[in-house]
Amino acid sequence: MSRFQHLFYGFIRLLLSGGIRLLWRARIRGAERIPATGAFVLAPSHRSMFDIFVLACPTRRRLRFMGKRQLFEIPVLGSLFSLLGGFPVDREGADRAALRTAMSMLEAGEPVVMYPEGTRGHGPRLGEMHDGASYLAAKAGVPILPVGIGGTEEILPTGKVLPRLHRIAVVVGEPLPPPPRGNAVKRSDVSKLTGSLRGELQAVFSESLERAGVESQLRDAADAA
Repeated sequence: MSRFQHLFYGFIRLLLSGGIRLLWRARIRGAERIPATGAFVLAPSHRSMFDIFVLACPTRRRLRFMGKRQLFEIPVLGSLFSLLGGFPVDREGADRAALRTAMSMLEAGEPVVMYPEGTRGHGPRLGEMHDGASYLAAKAGVPILPVGIGGTEEILPTGKVLPRLHRIAVVVGEPLPPPPRGNAVKRSDVSKLTGSLRGELQAVFSESLERAGVESQLRDAADAA
């Protein structure tokens, strides 16, 4: 990362983190579990486009994240995403070029964000989990960190443009170690890691919803019905 990119990212992160903590009263738990150096895969829950900005709160490190290719084709916005650490992925199929890019970043010691659900979900239960995040962690031999983000679906639901005010909570789980490295990544090891990730991610996601005051609202709505 060039000095300009470093300074630019630090400035934007400071603005985002400060604004989110102030306006949305963000609560962060487990930030000390994020490695200060070295590569890892960050695997967050995903309920809103706002999640990208919230991830600036728990760590000062520059996070590299995949974004759908169409976003990078928008003038100015695409350049901004690139400066902030994003890189494009074609979600229509297996984008091997994006996976190679992610691998090169991990090999260079950078952290990579990959949503295990693949796309934005809805509600308090995780959707179908994909093996992409686990495969990257296993292939690179790096830990994978589950991160629950609660409150963002209430702030910026799918289809909405203007964010609303609501408390946010971020809970970082314990790092999950990769399987032992061999000559090839075994599919069974990747599937097992995805299974472990699902359990841990659901736990931190449920905790983040509770800390953000979302689970209580869901229970109240269910009781009222």
